[in-house]
Amino acid sequence: MPFMLPIIIKNLLSKPFTVKYPFEKREPLPKHKGQIEFDMSKCDLCQDCERLCPSVAIKVYPNAKVIEYDPFKCIYCHLCVQICMQIAIKGYTVYTPPSYVKEVKIFKQE
Repeated sequence: MPFMLPIIIKNLLSKPFTVKYPFEKREPLPKHKGQIEFDMSKCDLCQDCERLCPSVAIKVYPNAKVIEYDPFKCIYCHLCVQICMQIAIKGYTVYTPPSYVKEVKIFKQE
């Protein structure tokens, strides 16, 4: 086991590889797919995002002019962001904040 001694000493003297999470927050990677928001002023309620969503996290009600988005079902693939021709869905690189209550986000068109 003497061949491991240099590795042990190196690890003891170097800084930790992990981040001390509650005190230091890690920046998201450049291509990270995070939060999704709907801009209802641009949305024409075409239902393309609902048809394409693999996790069925988006439901569009064109008659009521409402979109229901369930972030707990969403797998953050951002296919809805890519398919939206009106650019009404914005995808951010920000992590989704933790939540204590499972709630569906409702976006209404005025």
